[in-house]
Amino acid sequence: MNQSILDSKKAMVIEVTEKLKASKSAVVVEYRGLTVKEVTDLRRELRKEEIEFKVYKNSFVSRAASDLGYDALTSSLSGPNAIAFGGDAVAPSRILAKFAKKHKKLVLKGGVVEGTVCNAEMITEVAALPGRDGMYSQILGMLQSPVRKFAYAISQVAENKSV
Repeated sequence: MNQSILDSKKAMVIEVTEKLKASKSAVVVEYRGLTVKEVTDLRRELRKEEIEFKVYKNSFVSRAASDLGYDALTSSLSGPNAIAFGGDAVAPSRILAKFAKKHKKLVLKGGVVEGTVCNAEMITEVAALPGRDGMYSQILGMLQSPVRKFAYAISQVAENKSV
């Protein structure tokens, strides 16, 4: 085989490896049967959350996954696949799962979330989690709740003593 072809293939494997390392979440989906308009709409939704959606040859992704120790991911790599790489652990799963509910031809196959290889069911569970902002607001609510209850109790005691 020509050396330039081998070099370009090695470069693609390195590119996929770097994206898998840099991403907090990478979700593999099968897009067979989606129209160009549907894929464009999906890419637009993903871009809003700064998620990259790219198609690679399965052999490149398989080698990159093996290099990183994600050997279980290779079972998800059959047929025409695309991968959504995101800096947020939940956002790619959430957007793809929501899109898959409306468009049955988009199939969640698996992925890697925070360094853990996940199957389709686990990706769906991750999609149900709130995003980063949602988690921050839940934590803030938990921290404010005791303070709010304490302040209410103090105000009730003050009202009862003044009567």
